[in-house]
Amino acid sequence: MTNPIKTTSRLLSLDVLRGITIAGMILVNNPGSWGKIYAPLEHAEWNGLTPTDLVFPFFMFIMGVSMYLSYKKFDFKLSGQTFTKLLRRSVLLFLIGLAIGWFSLFCRGLVALRTEDLPFLDKILHAANNFENLRILGVLQRLALVSFFGSLIVLMFKPKRIPWLIGFILLFYWILMAMTGSYSENDSSLVSIIDRAVLGVTHMYSEHLPDGSKIIFDPEGLLSTLPCIAHVLLGFWAGRLISESKDNNQRIQKLFIFGTIIMFLGFLLNYGFPINKKIWSSSFVLATCGLASLLLALLVWIIDIKGKKQWSVFFESFGVNPMFIYVVAGIISILLGNIGFLYYGEWLSTKGFIYTQWLNPVFGDYLGSLVFALLFVSLNWMIGHILYKKKIYIKL
Repeated sequence: MTNPIKTTSRLLSLDVLRGITIAGMILVNNPGSWGKIYAPLEHAEWNGLTPTDLVFPFFMFIMGVSMYLSYKKFDFKLSGQTFTKLLRRSVLLFLIGLAIGWFSLFCRGLVALRTEDLPFLDKILHAANNFENLRILGVLQRLALVSFFGSLIVLMFKPKRIPWLIGFILLFYWILMAMTGSYSENDSSLVSIIDRAVLGVTHMYSEHLPDGSKIIFDPEGLLSTLPCIAHVLLGFWAGRLISESKDNNQRIQKLFIFGTIIMFLGFLLNYGFPINKKIWSSSFVLATCGLASLLLALLVWIIDIKGKKQWSVFFESFGVNPMFIYVVAGIISILLGNIGFLYYGEWLSTKGFIYTQWLNPVFGDYLGSLVFALLFVSLNWMIGHILYKKKIYIKL
């Protein structure tokens, strides 16, 4: 559904930070070549933190901030109408995530069958019947689960109890992972055990290692969704700090103090529970939420106090329709990676042709890969900017 954007008193910096994270997610997900990526644009191999590891948690933090500002209008009361709306949105987001995963499998199936001597309709039916290998979880599915359970919590608990609940979740998760020795990426990790028992091996993310072996380990797994709920609740608390502040200077002070405290707690906890995105460790939650709070404070100062807004229009175009643009980017990425043609006897996808024949010869391996990602971000920006200029908000 579409409807015009209403003028509100909300901070422009929130939209900008949301837009920065969506643009960042699209950028790191679409290099020209997965084998030619600059180090800052790759995820940490296991423990540790890179700039790429910040974009998704930053988005979840902002989702928590928005959660406070949205539910404040309803005085944080859970009604039948609010629950129905929340459930409908979460189910829709989860199903869209599944649909994109299925569409990717479908397109790859057609590519794999392109040389088979089968009627085209049979190829379509065979490629479409791939549900046994459909990954159940993913980025959109995690957002759906966290949004649903996080919203239920803030609507059922008094706001003053939220910090205690955050602490309990993070401490419980730490103890659980420590007692089961689940700090490593292997089949004996409790994260992997629960996912394999509930989802099944064929419905999980798998990663091929350089030695040819394969690890079945889902970075958006069920158990690691638990600390993600605490992650969103930290954003919710930051939203409370923003909402209860009298002016932007006070907002900056509170966000800076809040962010500094939890960031240092996260880096200190790293010595006992390493910062790790794939298992969404408690230290990862605290450190990334702290950094997100500090960046938000900086943006409030630049945009909402100093009034330097011209540069931010690019990110506003992403920030006002974040989920829609992310979904569109996913679909376009799948199409570019699977629609191709024969080029001098070799089949090349559209993406492969652009990178190998146009960008790589001019910019080289790594820079060419980055240029492709930047061009892809720009393509999606144009779609988002058209909606932004027409003041159209597509809610997912």
